[in-house]
Amino acid sequence: MVQKIDIAGVHMQVGDDLKKYIFKKIGSLDRYVPRASRTSLHVEVKLKESNPRGKSERTCEIIMHLPHEVLNVKETTINIYAAVDIAEEKLKVQLKKYKDLHGTHGFRRRVLTRLKRSPA
Repeated sequence: MVQKIDIAGVHMQVGDDLKKYIFKKIGSLDRYVPRASRTSLHVEVKLKESNPRGKSERTCEIIMHLPHEVLNVKETTINIYAAVDIAEEKLKVQLKKYKDLHGTHGFRRRVLTRLKRSPA
């Protein structure tokens, strides 16, 4: 579970239900982060409501601070819960790429040595 999640609402009130939903969705993303990076993981969630041309829009921006990188995802929809869901999916994709680049390569090394040793 991600320990530090900051939630801020711009031009909107963030209720308890929405906070619980965000903690549930974003808090479970630590499985996509390498173990060594989990201690310094920090997430900021910015929720914004705007009315351009009379059309109500809600924006969810998630900024994840990792040791070697800062990942940023932004999504705008009519429903704030849908914006959180879509932003979470986008962040998962970015985290998988991050884990491939910065994760421990010991597992890969062990698998490759086993494959080389096995008679083919």
